[in-house]
Amino acid sequence: MSIQTSYPRDYRLTGPERERAIEKGLSSAEWYSSPIPRKRLKELMQRRDGPAIRDTLIWFALLTAMGILAYHSWGTWWALPAFFLYGILYSSPGDSRWHECGHGTAFKTSWMNELIYQLASFMVLRPATPWRWSHTRHHTDTYIVGLDPEIAQPRPPVWRIIGMEFLHLYGGPKDMKRMFFHCFGIVDEEQRTYLPPSEFRKTFWEARVYVLIFLIVIGLCIFTGSILPAMFIVLPSFYGAALMLTFGLLQHLGLHEDVLDHRLNSRTIYMNPIFRFLYWNMNYHIEHHMFPMVPYHALPLLHEELKKDFPLPNRSVWEAVKEVTDALIRQGKDPGYTIQRILPVTAQPYKYGLAKSTPTEAEIIGRELTCN
Repeated sequence: MSIQTSYPRDYRLTGPERERAIEKGLSSAEWYSSPIPRKRLKELMQRRDGPAIRDTLIWFALLTAMGILAYHSWGTWWALPAFFLYGILYSSPGDSRWHECGHGTAFKTSWMNELIYQLASFMVLRPATPWRWSHTRHHTDTYIVGLDPEIAQPRPPVWRIIGMEFLHLYGGPKDMKRMFFHCFGIVDEEQRTYLPPSEFRKTFWEARVYVLIFLIVIGLCIFTGSILPAMFIVLPSFYGAALMLTFGLLQHLGLHEDVLDHRLNSRTIYMNPIFRFLYWNMNYHIEHHMFPMVPYHALPLLHEELKKDFPLPNRSVWEAVKEVTDALIRQGKDPGYTIQRILPVTAQPYKYGLAKSTPTEAEIIGRELTCN
């Protein structure tokens, strides 16, 4: 089944597509959920501190060790691979920890989620409170044009921006500019579509703390006569962004827009253990979008429960990169091109639009947990 859409489209949150999506009933709509026994879903939703504490300590230990190596290699050619690895360990886990702690599911203890969320938000240069609400909207209206603030690329794709983002040179300066304006109590029009006014005050004070840290780093660079302090704080968000961007582009690109079934607009990928650690199992991305309250450490088990209702995952990151690249090239010529994935015979039919179906146990328990 295909959806007739005219291109180019206006991907802004303040443009005409927003009203069209609302008129179509796609705003805060009911999404398809794969059937799963109520008891099993409740087991998988259990939060625990142990896995996240373990993984956070490992992450900090690796980052510290690589930082020490990079520091002692400064001034030699060995600094290039050392800082490259430091940047990868800074940005990619920073992104995934920002994401999972933003959902409040990484740790069972709330303050631990908030502490790592705030730290990781700074590391990846995202204003913490606005991005928390942006990501909430992303889950509510995933790849609904005019409503989702986190659509990675329009159709046709803008290759210049994709290239810039491998060094975080588009999104990074954009968010830093927003932080600067937040310091003076200014929230732009787009952010006002998802950020409640009650959160403005918190946003402003977070931004002031971030900008103060920027000023301290700049001061240290001037005092020492070297950019070395910035190579450990702030700049890794730029020079270490390549893997983070790659993972991010693979989540949804090439798949459907304006549908109500995450099997159509999200991608699950099998990854090696190292990538899964860096990415905190977000490679199980259909599973995460369908049941976002399942913690990262339980996503592999959730995948086993649901895979009979899912299209086949990509077998590797490389396979997914080739699929997305091919789709983006095709969309450059034909913006309506969309990857069509075949469901196994064991799966329920895709839900493209607003057709109603009998709620499954998973949908019922999900609504109950949301209300509670």
